[in-house]
Amino acid sequence: MRSVAVVGASAAGLAAVETLRREGFEGTVTLVGDEPHAPYDRPPLSKQILDARWEPDRLPLRSTAQLEGLDVRLRLGAEATGLDLDARAVELADGGCVAFDGLVVATGVRPRRLPGTGGHVLRTLDDALALRSRLAPGRRLVVVGAGFLGAEVAAAARGLGCEVTLLEPAPVPLSHAVGEDVGRVLSRVHTEHGVALRTGVSVVGVRDDRVLLDGGEAVGADEVLLAVGSLPNTDWLQGSGLTVVDGLVCDEYCAAAPGVYAAGDVARWHNPLFGVSMRVEHRTHAAEQGMAAARNLLAAGEGGEGRPFAPVPYFWSDQYDMRIQAYGHLRGHDEVAVVDGDLGERRFVAAYRTGERLTGVLAVGTSPKVLRSWRRAIAERAAWHDAVGGATTAGRGTDREAVGDAGTG
Repeated sequence: MRSVAVVGASAAGLAAVETLRREGFEGTVTLVGDEPHAPYDRPPLSKQILDARWEPDRLPLRSTAQLEGLDVRLRLGAEATGLDLDARAVELADGGCVAFDGLVVATGVRPRRLPGTGGHVLRTLDDALALRSRLAPGRRLVVVGAGFLGAEVAAAARGLGCEVTLLEPAPVPLSHAVGEDVGRVLSRVHTEHGVALRTGVSVVGVRDDRVLLDGGEAVGADEVLLAVGSLPNTDWLQGSGLTVVDGLVCDEYCAAAPGVYAAGDVARWHNPLFGVSMRVEHRTHAAEQGMAAARNLLAAGEGGEGRPFAPVPYFWSDQYDMRIQAYGHLRGHDEVAVVDGDLGERRFVAAYRTGERLTGVLAVGTSPKVLRSWRRAIAERAAWHDAVGGATTAGRGTDREAVGDAGTG
Protein backbone atom coordinates (compact mmCIF):
# COMPACT_ATOMS: atom_id res chain seq x y z
CA MET A 1 0.00 0.00 0.00
CA ARG A 2 1.58 3.23 -1.20
CA SER A 3 -1.11 5.85 -0.56
CA VAL A 4 -3.96 6.51 1.86
CA ALA A 5 -6.71 9.09 1.52
CA VAL A 6 -8.54 10.27 4.62
CA VAL A 7 -11.76 12.08 3.75
CA GLY A 8 -12.90 14.32 6.58
CA ALA A 9 -10.56 16.84 8.26
CA SER A 10 -12.13 16.07 11.61
CA ALA A 11 -11.02 14.69 14.96
CA ALA A 12 -11.47 11.19 13.53
CA GLY A 13 -9.65 12.04 10.32
CA LEU A 14 -6.73 13.65 12.14
CA ALA A 15 -6.45 10.69 14.50
CA ALA A 16 -6.30 8.36 11.49
CA VAL A 17 -3.52 10.41 9.87
CA GLU A 18 -1.46 10.56 13.05
CA THR A 19 -1.88 6.84 13.64
CA LEU A 20 -0.75 5.99 10.12
CA ARG A 21 2.48 7.88 10.70
CA ARG A 22 2.95 6.64 14.25
CA GLU A 23 2.59 3.05 13.04
CA GLY A 24 5.33 3.59 10.48
CA PHE A 25 3.42 4.14 7.23
CA GLU A 26 5.78 5.99 4.89
CA GLY A 27 3.57 6.34 1.83
CA THR A 28 1.52 9.32 0.68
CA VAL A 29 -1.23 10.49 3.03
CA THR A 30 -3.85 12.97 1.81
CA LEU A 31 -6.35 14.61 4.16
CA VAL A 32 -9.46 16.02 2.46
CA GLY A 33 -11.82 18.44 4.20
CA ASP A 34 -14.80 20.44 2.95
CA GLU A 35 -14.15 23.32 5.36
CA PRO A 36 -11.27 25.76 4.78
CA HIS A 37 -10.05 25.22 8.34
CA ALA A 38 -7.48 22.69 9.50
CA PRO A 39 -8.88 20.11 11.96
CA TYR A 40 -10.38 21.77 15.03
CA ASP A 41 -12.30 20.79 18.15
CA ARG A 42 -16.10 20.91 17.86
CA PRO A 43 -17.48 20.51 21.42
CA PRO A 44 -16.49 24.08 22.43
CA LEU A 45 -18.62 25.51 19.59
CA SER A 46 -21.82 25.23 21.63
CA LYS A 47 -20.14 26.31 24.85
CA GLN A 48 -16.93 28.37 25.05
CA ILE A 49 -17.07 29.75 21.48
CA LEU A 50 -20.78 30.57 21.59
CA ASP A 51 -20.59 32.43 24.89
CA ALA A 52 -17.33 34.17 23.84
CA ARG A 53 -15.12 32.74 26.57
CA TRP A 54 -12.90 31.43 23.78
CA GLU A 55 -11.85 32.81 20.43
CA PRO A 56 -11.36 30.59 17.36
CA ASP A 57 -7.58 30.50 17.76
CA ARG A 58 -8.03 28.06 20.67
CA LEU A 59 -9.81 25.44 18.56
CA PRO A 60 -7.14 23.93 16.25
CA LEU A 61 -6.27 20.38 17.25
CA ARG A 62 -2.70 20.73 15.98
CA SER A 63 -0.43 23.62 15.11
CA THR A 64 0.74 24.32 11.59
CA ALA A 65 4.17 22.95 12.49
CA GLN A 66 2.67 19.75 13.87
CA LEU A 67 0.63 19.20 10.71
CA GLU A 68 3.71 19.79 8.59
CA GLY A 69 5.54 17.22 10.68
CA LEU A 70 3.00 14.60 9.62
CA ASP A 71 3.99 15.06 5.96
CA VAL A 72 0.34 15.07 4.99
CA ARG A 73 -1.10 16.56 1.82
CA LEU A 74 -3.93 18.86 2.91
CA ARG A 75 -6.86 19.38 0.54
CA LEU A 76 -8.98 21.81 2.57
CA GLY A 77 -12.09 23.52 1.24
CA ALA A 78 -12.44 20.56 -1.12
CA GLU A 79 -15.74 18.71 -0.80
CA ALA A 80 -15.78 15.03 -1.74
CA THR A 81 -18.53 14.43 -4.31
CA GLY A 82 -17.98 10.85 -5.40
CA LEU A 83 -16.06 7.62 -4.89
CA ASP A 84 -14.87 5.30 -7.65
CA LEU A 85 -13.80 2.08 -5.98
CA ASP A 86 -12.68 0.46 -9.22
CA ALA A 87 -10.37 3.37 -10.04
CA ARG A 88 -9.52 3.83 -6.33
CA ALA A 89 -10.20 7.55 -6.50
CA VAL A 90 -12.10 10.17 -4.47
CA GLU A 91 -13.78 12.74 -6.71
CA LEU A 92 -13.81 16.38 -5.54
CA ALA A 93 -16.18 19.28 -6.19
CA ASP A 94 -13.44 21.29 -7.91
CA GLY A 95 -13.12 18.63 -10.57
CA GLY A 96 -9.99 17.07 -9.12
CA CYS A 97 -9.55 13.66 -7.58
CA VAL A 98 -7.39 11.93 -5.00
CA ALA A 99 -6.05 8.49 -5.84
CA PHE A 100 -5.60 5.95 -3.05
CA ASP A 101 -4.72 2.39 -2.20
CA GLY A 102 -6.41 2.67 1.21
CA LEU A 103 -9.27 4.94 2.28
CA VAL A 104 -10.60 6.17 5.63
CA VAL A 105 -14.03 7.81 5.50
CA ALA A 106 -14.47 10.35 8.31
CA THR A 107 -16.95 12.82 6.79
CA GLY A 108 -19.06 13.21 9.93
CA VAL A 109 -22.63 14.50 9.91
CA ARG A 110 -24.64 17.58 8.96
CA PRO A 111 -27.56 19.13 10.87
CA ARG A 112 -31.14 18.25 10.01
CA ARG A 113 -33.28 21.11 8.84
CA LEU A 114 -36.99 21.91 9.01
CA PRO A 115 -39.38 23.36 6.43
CA GLY A 116 -39.05 27.10 6.03
CA THR A 117 -36.35 29.62 5.31
CA GLY A 118 -35.18 30.61 8.78
CA GLY A 119 -33.10 29.23 11.57
CA HIS A 120 -29.46 28.71 12.44
CA VAL A 121 -27.76 25.34 12.72
CA LEU A 122 -24.63 24.61 14.71
CA ARG A 123 -22.03 22.24 13.35
CA THR A 124 -19.10 24.30 12.11
CA LEU A 125 -17.00 27.15 13.43
CA ASP A 126 -18.66 29.49 10.95
CA ASP A 127 -22.08 28.40 12.24
CA ALA A 128 -21.07 29.17 15.83
CA LEU A 129 -19.61 32.57 15.01
CA ALA A 130 -22.68 33.53 12.97
CA LEU A 131 -25.02 32.67 15.85
CA ARG A 132 -22.75 34.31 18.44
CA SER A 133 -22.84 37.58 16.52
CA ARG A 134 -26.64 37.61 16.86
CA LEU A 135 -26.89 36.91 20.59
CA ALA A 136 -27.05 39.76 23.09
CA PRO A 137 -28.90 40.63 26.31
CA GLY A 138 -32.64 40.77 25.73
CA ARG A 139 -32.57 38.99 22.36
CA ARG A 140 -35.17 36.23 22.01
CA LEU A 141 -33.68 32.88 21.06
CA VAL A 142 -35.91 29.91 20.32
CA VAL A 143 -34.11 26.54 20.38
CA VAL A 144 -35.91 23.72 18.59
CA GLY A 145 -34.83 20.44 20.17
CA ALA A 146 -33.86 19.85 23.80
CA GLY A 147 -31.19 17.23 23.25
CA PHE A 148 -27.65 17.79 24.46
CA LEU A 149 -26.77 20.29 21.72
CA GLY A 150 -29.95 22.31 22.18
CA ALA A 151 -29.53 22.28 25.95
CA GLU A 152 -25.93 23.49 25.73
CA VAL A 153 -26.89 26.35 23.42
CA ALA A 154 -29.78 27.31 25.71
CA ALA A 155 -27.39 27.44 28.67
CA ALA A 156 -24.83 29.52 26.77
CA ALA A 157 -27.49 31.95 25.55
CA ARG A 158 -28.92 32.44 29.03
CA GLY A 159 -25.40 33.23 30.22
CA LEU A 160 -25.32 35.99 27.60
CA GLY A 161 -28.60 37.43 28.88
CA CYS A 162 -30.86 36.19 26.10
CA GLU A 163 -34.49 35.26 26.58
CA VAL A 164 -34.58 31.57 25.69
CA THR A 165 -37.46 29.31 24.74
CA LEU A 166 -36.64 25.60 24.40
CA LEU A 167 -39.11 23.53 22.33
CA GLU A 168 -39.15 19.72 22.54
CA PRO A 169 -41.62 17.23 21.00
CA ALA A 170 -41.11 14.56 23.69
CA PRO A 171 -42.92 14.82 27.04
CA VAL A 172 -39.55 14.54 28.80
CA PRO A 173 -36.38 15.70 27.02
CA LEU A 174 -33.77 12.97 26.50
CA SER A 175 -35.98 10.29 28.08
CA HIS A 176 -35.34 7.97 25.12
CA ALA A 177 -31.64 8.01 25.96
CA VAL A 178 -31.32 8.52 29.71
CA GLY A 179 -34.74 7.59 31.12
CA GLU A 180 -37.62 9.80 32.25
CA ASP A 181 -36.50 10.52 35.81
CA VAL A 182 -32.97 11.45 34.79
CA GLY A 183 -34.35 13.43 31.85
CA ARG A 184 -36.52 15.48 34.22
CA VAL A 185 -33.53 16.25 36.42
CA LEU A 186 -31.45 17.41 33.46
CA SER A 187 -34.33 19.55 32.18
CA ARG A 188 -35.20 21.18 35.50
CA VAL A 189 -31.91 23.07 35.60
CA HIS A 190 -33.01 25.04 32.53
CA THR A 191 -36.26 26.25 34.04
CA GLU A 192 -34.35 27.20 37.19
CA HIS A 193 -32.14 29.41 35.02
CA GLY A 194 -35.09 31.14 33.38
CA VAL A 195 -35.49 29.11 30.20
CA ALA A 196 -39.08 28.70 28.99
CA LEU A 197 -39.15 24.95 28.39
CA ARG A 198 -42.10 23.67 26.40
CA THR A 199 -42.42 19.93 25.91
CA GLY A 200 -44.83 17.88 23.84
CA VAL A 201 -44.89 20.48 21.05
CA SER A 202 -44.38 19.77 17.38
CA VAL A 203 -42.65 22.30 15.13
CA VAL A 204 -43.88 22.32 11.54
CA GLY A 205 -41.92 25.22 10.11
CA VAL A 206 -39.48 28.03 10.78
CA ARG A 207 -39.47 31.61 9.54
CA ASP A 208 -36.97 34.35 10.24
CA ASP A 209 -38.98 35.79 13.12
CA ARG A 210 -41.16 32.93 14.36
CA VAL A 211 -41.46 29.20 14.84
CA LEU A 212 -44.67 27.59 13.64
CA LEU A 213 -46.21 24.87 15.81
CA ASP A 214 -48.64 22.13 14.89
CA GLY A 215 -52.06 23.61 15.57
CA GLY A 216 -51.28 27.06 14.23
CA GLU A 217 -49.46 28.77 17.12
CA ALA A 218 -46.43 30.89 16.27
CA VAL A 219 -43.61 31.46 18.77
CA GLY A 220 -41.91 34.80 18.20
CA ALA A 221 -38.12 34.93 17.99
CA ASP A 222 -35.24 37.17 17.08
CA GLU A 223 -33.12 34.10 16.38
CA VAL A 224 -33.90 30.39 15.99
CA LEU A 225 -31.52 27.47 16.45
CA LEU A 226 -32.45 24.11 14.95
CA ALA A 227 -31.06 21.28 17.06
CA VAL A 228 -33.19 18.43 15.73
CA GLY A 229 -30.56 15.83 15.04
CA SER A 230 -28.15 15.11 12.23
CA LEU A 231 -27.66 13.17 9.02
CA PRO A 232 -24.49 11.24 8.16
CA ASN A 233 -22.52 12.76 5.29
CA THR A 234 -22.81 9.81 2.93
CA ASP A 235 -24.39 11.38 -0.17
CA TRP A 236 -21.02 11.41 -1.91
CA LEU A 237 -20.89 7.62 -1.57
CA GLN A 238 -24.00 7.01 -3.67
CA GLY A 239 -23.25 4.67 -6.55
CA SER A 240 -19.96 3.58 -5.00
CA GLY A 241 -21.17 0.09 -4.13
CA LEU A 242 -20.70 0.67 -0.40
CA THR A 243 -23.60 -0.05 1.95
CA VAL A 244 -25.15 3.07 3.47
CA VAL A 245 -27.88 2.76 6.13
CA ASP A 246 -27.89 5.74 8.51
CA GLY A 247 -24.14 5.90 8.12
CA LEU A 248 -21.49 3.92 6.25
CA VAL A 249 -22.00 0.32 7.32
CA CYS A 250 -18.87 -1.42 8.60
CA ASP A 251 -17.93 -4.65 10.32
CA GLU A 252 -16.37 -4.96 13.76
CA TYR A 253 -13.01 -3.90 12.30
CA CYS A 254 -14.50 -0.63 10.94
CA ALA A 255 -14.12 -2.00 7.41
CA ALA A 256 -16.77 -1.10 4.80
CA ALA A 257 -15.00 -2.88 1.94
CA PRO A 258 -11.49 -4.17 1.19
CA GLY A 259 -9.16 -1.25 1.83
CA VAL A 260 -12.01 1.07 2.88
CA TYR A 261 -12.58 1.92 6.55
CA ALA A 262 -14.71 4.47 8.37
CA ALA A 263 -14.46 6.38 11.64
CA GLY A 264 -16.35 8.94 13.67
CA ASP A 265 -19.91 10.19 13.36
CA VAL A 266 -20.39 8.79 9.84
CA ALA A 267 -19.46 5.20 10.72
CA ARG A 268 -22.10 2.60 11.58
CA TRP A 269 -20.15 -0.40 12.76
CA HIS A 270 -20.82 -3.59 14.68
CA ASN A 271 -19.64 -3.12 18.27
CA PRO A 272 -18.97 -6.64 19.56
CA LEU A 273 -18.97 -5.46 23.18
CA PHE A 274 -22.72 -4.78 23.02
CA GLY A 275 -23.54 -7.06 20.09
CA VAL A 276 -25.28 -4.32 18.09
CA SER A 277 -24.69 -2.00 15.19
CA MET A 278 -24.22 1.56 16.38
CA ARG A 279 -23.25 5.01 15.20
CA VAL A 280 -21.82 7.29 17.87
CA GLU A 281 -21.60 11.09 17.65
CA HIS A 282 -19.14 11.89 20.42
CA ARG A 283 -15.76 13.60 20.29
CA THR A 284 -13.73 11.08 22.31
CA HIS A 285 -15.18 8.18 20.35
CA ALA A 286 -14.28 9.81 17.03
CA ALA A 287 -10.59 9.98 17.90
CA GLU A 288 -10.55 6.41 19.23
CA GLN A 289 -12.25 5.05 16.12
CA GLY A 290 -9.96 7.03 13.83
CA MET A 291 -6.98 5.32 15.44
CA ALA A 292 -8.60 1.88 15.25
CA ALA A 293 -9.57 2.29 11.59
CA ALA A 294 -6.05 3.34 10.61
CA ARG A 295 -4.44 0.44 12.47
CA ASN A 296 -6.81 -2.08 10.93
CA LEU A 297 -6.30 -0.61 7.45
CA LEU A 298 -2.54 -1.07 7.83
CA ALA A 299 -2.95 -4.58 9.23
CA ALA A 300 -5.16 -5.61 6.31
CA GLY A 301 -2.64 -4.12 3.87
CA GLU A 302 -0.02 -6.44 5.34
CA GLY A 303 -2.29 -9.47 5.07
CA GLY A 304 -3.42 -9.40 8.70
CA GLU A 305 -6.84 -9.06 10.28
CA GLY A 306 -6.47 -6.27 12.81
CA ARG A 307 -8.45 -6.01 16.03
CA PRO A 308 -12.20 -5.60 16.52
CA PHE A 309 -13.18 -2.14 17.69
CA ALA A 310 -15.15 -2.73 20.90
CA PRO A 311 -15.11 0.50 22.92
CA VAL A 312 -17.15 1.71 25.86
CA PRO A 313 -18.34 5.01 24.34
CA TYR A 314 -17.91 8.13 26.47
CA PHE A 315 -19.50 11.54 26.29
CA TRP A 316 -19.86 14.65 28.39
CA SER A 317 -21.99 17.78 28.33
CA ASP A 318 -21.54 21.07 30.23
CA GLN A 319 -24.66 23.10 31.02
CA TYR A 320 -24.48 26.04 33.44
CA ASP A 321 -22.50 24.65 36.40
CA MET A 322 -23.62 21.07 35.70
CA ARG A 323 -21.33 18.52 34.07
CA ILE A 324 -22.93 15.35 32.70
CA GLN A 325 -20.71 12.34 31.97
CA ALA A 326 -21.69 8.94 30.61
CA TYR A 327 -20.10 5.67 29.55
CA GLY A 328 -21.58 2.85 27.55
CA HIS A 329 -24.66 2.32 25.41
CA LEU A 330 -27.62 3.98 27.12
CA ARG A 331 -30.19 3.93 24.35
CA GLY A 332 -32.55 1.00 24.28
CA HIS A 333 -32.12 0.35 27.99
CA ASP A 334 -34.67 -1.65 29.98
CA GLU A 335 -34.05 -0.17 33.42
CA VAL A 336 -32.31 2.70 35.20
CA ALA A 337 -31.14 2.53 38.81
CA VAL A 338 -29.64 5.28 40.95
CA VAL A 339 -26.59 3.65 42.49
CA ASP A 340 -25.08 6.64 44.26
CA GLY A 341 -26.20 10.10 45.35
CA ASP A 342 -29.58 11.74 44.90
CA LEU A 343 -31.44 12.88 41.79
CA GLY A 344 -33.00 15.82 43.58
CA GLU A 345 -29.60 17.22 44.53
CA ARG A 346 -28.25 16.76 40.99
CA ARG A 347 -25.35 14.76 42.36
CA PHE A 348 -25.79 11.13 41.42
CA VAL A 349 -24.71 8.08 39.45
CA ALA A 350 -27.32 6.17 37.43
CA ALA A 351 -26.73 2.72 35.96
CA TYR A 352 -28.48 1.32 32.88
CA ARG A 353 -29.56 -2.28 32.23
CA THR A 354 -30.19 -3.91 28.85
CA GLY A 355 -31.26 -7.51 29.15
CA GLU A 356 -29.28 -9.00 32.01
CA ARG A 357 -26.21 -6.81 31.56
CA LEU A 358 -24.94 -3.49 32.82
CA THR A 359 -24.60 -1.48 29.61
CA GLY A 360 -24.27 2.15 30.69
CA VAL A 361 -23.69 4.66 33.46
CA LEU A 362 -24.40 8.38 33.71
CA ALA A 363 -23.20 10.76 36.41
CA VAL A 364 -23.87 14.37 37.34
CA GLY A 365 -21.80 16.32 39.86
CA THR A 366 -19.21 13.60 40.48
CA SER A 367 -15.52 13.29 39.67
CA PRO A 368 -14.30 11.12 36.77
CA LYS A 369 -12.72 8.75 39.31
CA VAL A 370 -16.16 7.68 40.49
CA LEU A 371 -16.97 6.36 37.01
CA ARG A 372 -13.82 4.34 36.40
CA SER A 373 -15.01 1.20 38.15
CA TRP A 374 -18.35 1.43 36.32
CA ARG A 375 -16.62 1.78 32.97
CA ARG A 376 -14.53 -1.28 33.76
CA ALA A 377 -17.64 -3.26 34.71
CA ILE A 378 -19.31 -2.35 31.39
CA ALA A 379 -16.18 -3.36 29.47
CA GLU A 380 -16.11 -6.68 31.33
CA ARG A 381 -19.77 -7.38 30.44
CA ALA A 382 -20.79 -7.41 34.08
CA ALA A 383 -24.14 -8.96 34.98
CA TRP A 384 -26.68 -6.40 36.20
CA HIS A 385 -27.35 -8.08 39.53
CA ASP A 386 -23.64 -8.40 40.29
CA ALA A 387 -22.92 -4.76 39.44
CA VAL A 388 -25.99 -3.06 40.88
CA GLY A 389 -27.60 -5.38 43.40
CA GLY A 390 -30.50 -3.72 45.17
CA ALA A 391 -30.11 -0.15 43.96
CA THR A 392 -33.26 1.94 43.53
CA THR A 393 -34.96 1.80 40.14
CA ALA A 394 -35.23 5.33 38.72
CA GLY A 395 -37.10 4.73 35.49
CA ARG A 396 -37.43 2.61 32.41
CA GLY A 397 -36.51 3.30 28.81
CA THR A 398 -38.77 2.83 25.81
CA ASP A 399 -36.55 3.48 22.79
CA ARG A 400 -34.96 0.25 21.57
CA GLU A 401 -33.22 1.80 18.58
CA ALA A 402 -29.52 0.96 18.56
CA VAL A 403 -28.06 4.28 17.45
CA GLY A 404 -25.55 6.71 18.86
CA ASP A 405 -26.52 9.47 21.25
CA ALA A 406 -26.49 13.00 19.95
CA GLY A 407 -24.41 14.52 22.69
CA THR A 408 -21.67 16.91 21.75
CA GLY A 409 -18.82 15.72 23.93
